Amino acid sequence: MTPRASAFCKSVGIRYPVVQSGMSRVAGPELVAAVCNAGGLGILAALRLEPEALRAQIRQIRQMTQSPFGVNLWLHPSVVAPVAPETIDPGTQSGAARRLNEIRAHVGLGATDINPQRFPELVASNFDVILEERVPVWSIGLGNPPRNMVARCHERGIRVMAMVTNVDDAHAVSSAGVDVVVAQGTEAGGHRSNWRSTTGEAGTMVIVPKIVDAVEQPVLAAGGIVDGRGLVAALALGAAGVMLGTRFIATRESIAPSFFKDAVLAAGTGDTLVSSAFTGLPMRTLRNRFATEYGDAPVLPPMLQSNAAEEIFRRAAERGDAQYFPMPAGESAGLISDLPAAADVVKSIMTEAGRTIAAFRSTD
Repeated sequence: MTPRASAFCKSVGIRYPVVQSGMSRVAGPELVAAVCNAGGLGILAALRLEPEALRAQIRQIRQMTQSPFGVNLWLHPSVVAPVAPETIDPGTQSGAARRLNEIRAHVGLGATDINPQRFPELVASNFDVILEERVPVWSIGLGNPPRNMVARCHERGIRVMAMVTNVDDAHAVSSAGVDVVVAQGTEAGGHRSNWRSTTGEAGTMVIVPKIVDAVEQPVLAAGGIVDGRGLVAALALGAAGVMLGTRFIATRESIAPSFFKDAVLAAGTGDTLVSSAFTGLPMRTLRNRFATEYGDAPVLPPMLQSNAAEEIFRRAAERGDAQYFPMPAGESAGLISDLPAAADVVKSIMTEAGRTIAAFRSTD
């Protein structure tokens, strides 16, 4: 490992600079614990968890591992202060309802007025749980933490990690006092981790060194990385480690439905797209009929869109229908062809990284 990687691992208390991202609908306690026990850092997805459910899952993780782990909590403005359904523009509401009703018919559901429920206001209470449980790492998605939140974490020995997509946002989270910055390239699966503007976004090979040069904190690389070769490339760019999401979808411990895992395994290059149709926020997903059939129809405000479409997603899950289910995944899905245990993913990354570095040395 590089000195930066070694310092990062020591600061967080892990053996290897491999972090599993807290992807919603993927990262449950079993996956988190498996990654941690293998020497990496597992992160629990908490976006939709009620506080007591979050507390229960944190304690479940602690029963399965003695190693440090993290919890991912969004700070996007529309999650911190959810948009009220009654404020939706009538034209947007009717346009979205019309398109969603067309899609509902394809999964055997009847038409409805689709008046979405407000997204639950969970951030403050879930943050209190993170503090009370002294979770080793708070991982932030889509948002800049206020300095007082970071300070409250540090008072309890909690490390803070924030993902960004551009240099301006990297400066913002760095100034807030976070301990680790995650640089998300455009190849990455799931939501684009920005909250103000997409200006300055770039692929992993470009954005990682830009952010490494811009901040003092250790930087993790995210986007397009699935193996040891990707880890070595990230380290060469100045990163202290890597954060992987898509690779961990296709593992035995992932809570993703089996049809989602199969879709990742079947994906080729070019089989992803960025769409706001699933949640109201840009998200890289596997290409399917929901995304393509939604097309250019109006999209409801963030999270109200996902609430309006939730019955479609539930019906698709019941039917095992990947065509109408949200499947956030990155371009790296085209590199994945197996369904191993999560621990084997961590071990194989480190083994391959060692071989790759040794091969470079042997050619000197």
